Amino acid sequence: MPPRARTAWFRTLGLLLLILAAATVLGLLSGQLFPFLTVTALGIVAWHYWRLRKVLIRLTARQRLTPSNSDGVWNELDRLLYRTQGEMRARKRRLMEMLRAYRAAAAALPDAIIVVERNSQRIQWFNEAGTRLLGLRYPDDIGASLVQRLQPMPLAHWMAAGRNAEPLETYSPFNPGATLSLRLIPYSENLWLLVARDVSRLLQLEQMRRDFVANVSHELRTPLTVIHGYLDMLDPEEQPDWAPMLAEMQRQSQRMTQLVEDLLTLSRLESQDHLQAEEHVSMASMLHTLRREAAALSQGRHQIDIDDSAHVDLLGSGKELHSAFSNLVSNAVRYTPAGGRIEIAWRPDGQGGVALQVTDSGYGIPASHLPRITERFYRVSTSRSRESGGTGLGLAIVKHVLQLHEARLEISSEVGQGSTFSCHFGAGRVRPHDLPAPIDPPAPVHS
Repeated sequence: MPPRARTAWFRTLGLLLLILAAATVLGLLSGQLFPFLTVTALGIVAWHYWRLRKVLIRLTARQRLTPSNSDGVWNELDRLLYRTQGEMRARKRRLMEMLRAYRAAAAALPDAIIVVERNSQRIQWFNEAGTRLLGLRYPDDIGASLVQRLQPMPLAHWMAAGRNAEPLETYSPFNPGATLSLRLIPYSENLWLLVARDVSRLLQLEQMRRDFVANVSHELRTPLTVIHGYLDMLDPEEQPDWAPMLAEMQRQSQRMTQLVEDLLTLSRLESQDHLQAEEHVSMASMLHTLRREAAALSQGRHQIDIDDSAHVDLLGSGKELHSAFSNLVSNAVRYTPAGGRIEIAWRPDGQGGVALQVTDSGYGIPASHLPRITERFYRVSTSRSRESGGTGLGLAIVKHVLQLHEARLEISSEVGQGSTFSCHFGAGRVRPHDLPAPIDPPAPVHS
């Protein structure tokens, strides 16, 4: 108890004892002790109830009266209430100012922010961008069903996913020429936050970038063909001193040709949102081809093993799948020192799907590089990549091919221990195995 409150309490208690003592003396002098004490006690109780009633009236009416300067316990209570009311009013003002600032910030955002009730999916609040991007009207749409209000946007199944809902790109119902990216953010037990962003400009810039890369890559084909032709016409035996220079020119022109081809492949994959044609892909033949290519690239410097424990095939594009798998296998050969081991495994993933895993015993990849390893032209080691002849586009091609097949790429690696690249396909892509595996002699091992 604070010192001032303790002092007020003892003063009030002393005053009560003094009044009772005076009543006792008067009662003894008059010979009416108990009537005097009874009347005095009832008066004290009535006075306290009267003061309690004043406090209750003040709290009920939310009055804020200046307390007196007396020293009794009730006056101290008045001072504490006065101070508490002042602090609460100041806190309320700060909260209101913060709320106004937050609402002003939300209203100024270019993205549409909508607060949605979780169970009923009804709109609780939205900012001004919700009107501009989604056509919502205040206050008519407050309390309305979000799914019904934003028809024909495909929101019902998307919102049913809740916390697992992936970002959704769709056309705006209010402006068909605008493309919106929707994100669902659960931020409490009963409320969700729907964020809608206009990505039309970003998509346009991305398409311009793709067109530019595709056009430049296509135009580079002709001069590269001419350069190849003239280099092939030159005979190193006629000018022995030129032999090293001609060999380097041919190697660099071939590397540039491969870079152009990879850019064209990546541009074509990025422009597709689904597979143009699907077929039954024999994985036994695919594994046989991958092993043959790995052996040719390795030139006997590595141990190459095949494990086909899934015994199933895939539904998809054989050409695109071969491009992705071949990139993984060639990377494993390039970045594994001589005498290392490379395993190409086709296995069940334990979840009804299958996975193609390419495991090597090479240099490994530091963990800090793994999140960006599939970006175009991203290199873990620039010098090593250039020595191996890579273009920096292989894993980007792999990622886009797998996306077209509703598959995903998982990478695990440890520096000095090697890497494992796993392509996981869902059960919907699995088809029964109906072709025998080709017979292929084991690859030689050289240390």
